[in-house]
Amino acid sequence: MKALVYEEYAPDDNYAKILKVKEIPDPKPKANEVVLKLKAAALNYNDLWGMRGQPIAIPLPHISGSDAAGEVVAVGEDVTNFKVGDKVVSHSNLACRTCELCTSGREYDCTKRQVWGFQTGPLWGAYSELVHLPETNVSKIPEGVSFEAAAAASMTILTSWHMLVGRAKIVPGQIVLIMGGGSGVGSFGIQIAKLYNCHVIATASKDKLEKCLKLGADYAVDHRKEDWSKEVYKITKDIAAKEGRRTGIDVAFDHIGETHFNKQLTLLNYGGTLVSCGATTGYDAKIDLRHIFFKGINVLGSTQGTKAEMEAGLYWMGKGKIKAEIDSIYPFEQAAEAHTKMLKGNFFGKILMKPEGA
Repeated sequence: MKALVYEEYAPDDNYAKILKVKEIPDPKPKANEVVLKLKAAALNYNDLWGMRGQPIAIPLPHISGSDAAGEVVAVGEDVTNFKVGDKVVSHSNLACRTCELCTSGREYDCTKRQVWGFQTGPLWGAYSELVHLPETNVSKIPEGVSFEAAAAASMTILTSWHMLVGRAKIVPGQIVLIMGGGSGVGSFGIQIAKLYNCHVIATASKDKLEKCLKLGADYAVDHRKEDWSKEVYKITKDIAAKEGRRTGIDVAFDHIGETHFNKQLTLLNYGGTLVSCGATTGYDAKIDLRHIFFKGINVLGSTQGTKAEMEAGLYWMGKGKIKAEIDSIYPFEQAAEAHTKMLKGNFFGKILMKPEGA
């Protein structure tokens, strides 16, 4: 089969130098595995980290890709829930499924957890014509959801659902600030918060604001402006005046990190919650602790989520209440261009790749 492979790191982000489409052996399913013919795969920032060899040195040679959707073409002898012909999507959180953390519903905290397509290998990720995964790491795609939409949703809808529903525990009527609404997690975050009947303020660069509003955000603010937080505060003040409530946001949904972290704390209401799943602008955020202890703010970390949370998001996609925002689709041969686009942030939603003929 053909696969997108690299055999060395590119700390200078010169992806064209290392990414090559190569012929490698077809996978044979282990007893507990399914093999699927790839129809679509989605890019994530962990692809970039893998190619840089930072923050961890991933196994080489490497096939990246943590989001895969396709049709089952083979099953292992112990597989009971899937058959050849099923349309499935990957759940990238590989966990032991037997430890106390896993059995208590915290598979994302399993000490043996690995992110498939990032930490796994050599040569085990989504960017290949055939993909093999444990039965526990695939889910059936609901009727009405395309392969492309399922791949775009896999890790991102899981992450967004876990952040807002699993960790922040949003409730109707709250004011929710979605940072980076133009990203994959941000675009799903907007829709999940609206599904829960929250007031949604999304931030993005100026060229993406209208798209955030079309996805369902009630307000959209350019977070590259110096006074972006003042604009958000004014919006909450207007909502407070109409509803007779305290000014400020109830939940901040963050994956931007360093450059915008403290201002989110200043915007949070008493007892408010900031939930973070990443730090694309850097991790060394300077914060004023007074906002945390004086206002009783909850600062929560969030990493991936459970398979059940992913399936909850897919369910609502099947009902037409949430949609995947797909920016562009590239063949494997143009992988360097696709990853450079993600690096520069010149996209809205998710970037996909497909093998030839998919």
